[in-house]
Amino acid sequence: MARTKEFDPDTALGDALDLFWERGYEATSMADLVERLGIARASIYATFGGKRELYLKALDRYSELTDPTLLTELSGPGPALPAVRALIRRYADQAAQDDRKRGCFVVNTAVEVAPRDPGAARRVQASWDCVETGLTTALMRAQAQGELTADKDPRTLARCLLVFMQGLRVMGKAATEPKRLRDAAEQALVLLD
Repeated sequence: MARTKEFDPDTALGDALDLFWERGYEATSMADLVERLGIARASIYATFGGKRELYLKALDRYSELTDPTLLTELSGPGPALPAVRALIRRYADQAAQDDRKRGCFVVNTAVEVAPRDPGAARRVQASWDCVETGLTTALMRAQAQGELTADKDPRTLARCLLVFMQGLRVMGKAATEPKRLRDAAEQALVLLD
C-alpha cells in the first residue's frame, strides 16, 4: 500500500523557490533543501526528482506567477504607452528597493545556470519571449492609437526595453545607488517619445 504524502508539495515548491532565489542553484545543497522544506531527502526525490528538477520546477513556478501579471498590465484597456512607462518605472523601483538583493529569479538563472543547462536556458528564453511579446503588442497598440510615432519599430523597441529591464535587475543586485536606476529608466523612456 502506497504511503500518503505528509507534506503539501505546493508549499514545498514555494519554499524551494524562496531558497533557490535567496542562495542560487550552486550554493543550495540537498541538505539545505531538506532543512528548509522540512521533508526527507527521499520525499524530495520522489516528489520532485533531484535538485536540478526541483530548481526547474521552481523556475516554472516563478514564471507562472510573474509573466501573466506583466501581460495583464500591458494589455489593459485605454492608452498603451502609460502602461509601458509604468512597467519600466516599476522595474527600476523594484531593482532600487531590493533590500534582500535577490534580483529576478529568471535573470539569476540566466547568469548562473542557463549557460550550462539547456532546460534552464529554454525557460529563461520563454520568459523573455513572453515579456517581449507583451511589450511588442502594447507598442503596436500604442502606434495604432497614435501614441507612438510611425517611424518606431515596435518589435525592435520592445527588444531594447527588454534588454534594458533585465539590466536593471542585474544592477539592482549590486549595491548601486537607487537614483542611478531611476535616472536610467527615465532616459530609456525617452525612446517612447
